[in-house]
Amino acid sequence: MAHGGRLGEARRLFPDAPEPFLDLSTGINPVAYPLPALEPALFTRLPEPEQVAALERVAARAYGVAGDAMVVAAPGTQILIDLLARLWPLSPVGVLGPTYSEYARAWARAGGMVESVTDPAALRGAAVAVVCNPNNPDGRRLDPAWLLGLADHLAARGGILVVDEAFADFEEPALSLAPALPHPALVILRSFGKAYGLAGLRLGFALAAPERARAIREALGPWAVSGPAIAIGQRALGDAAWRAAAAARLARDGRELDTCLTSAGLRVLGGTALFRLAAVDDAGSVFAQLGRAGIFVRRFDDHPGWLRFGVPCRDHDIERIGLALRG
Repeated sequence: MAHGGRLGEARRLFPDAPEPFLDLSTGINPVAYPLPALEPALFTRLPEPEQVAALERVAARAYGVAGDAMVVAAPGTQILIDLLARLWPLSPVGVLGPTYSEYARAWARAGGMVESVTDPAALRGAAVAVVCNPNNPDGRRLDPAWLLGLADHLAARGGILVVDEAFADFEEPALSLAPALPHPALVILRSFGKAYGLAGLRLGFALAAPERARAIREALGPWAVSGPAIAIGQRALGDAAWRAAAAARLARDGRELDTCLTSAGLRVLGGTALFRLAAVDDAGSVFAQLGRAGIFVRRFDDHPGWLRFGVPCRDHDIERIGLALRG
């Protein structure tokens, strides 16, 4: 299973490419939140429960959750995916695809019968339904009212709806189902690192009704999140002005990327503020052409005509992409 961000692989594939590589293989904000000065004690002492609670209060406000008891901080959302599958190993599991493949892997490891479906209505027959909203990699967006109806249906059957909102930070707030909590069937995952450009910090959140949140918190155990991650996350999540400025910049740069790709003959199929999915008949050749120019994008073995481009951060990066696409 291949994921983006593997520059070691890029350098093996394209050993003669100019450095530094322009890594567009991930959906991570290329302009990171500015790191504050950190007290040395954050590195030398275990985090206090009060510090974690303060972070979760700020996250509750940022994500629109009615109470901080429904917010659980974790060392990234990937660990939460595996944890949810172990806590609620229900079956069958319906995953609305094509999407992030770790969900199917996690529930299969937990013994679930997993089916990838393309019709959202097919999720009504599942015990666990998984959707990404907006979706990775095509940016598909589902109506929150429809999703809430699905959650009601699953709740009546003892099931759960997992909604991955990793790319929702720069969307309209109404897209998020966080205000619907404490819905008994609903579990929402939010990624900190993607929106704030700090993926290496490893910070994410599960949002769920208090009883489910308590189960997740207990399964994670004490000190799940590091002191530096708590301090940086609390400051960044409380910085609404930075988030608004980042959204405006990404919208502008995304439009420039769209123009660049379409001018080179690629078809933009969709995306989010942080990435674009494009189609081209000779995607393998385009991938290699970009790689030789030191630009690493995401390719898909199961969709060989697709390439995903992270939204770059500077005007000269757009120019570099255009030059590479023109050969």
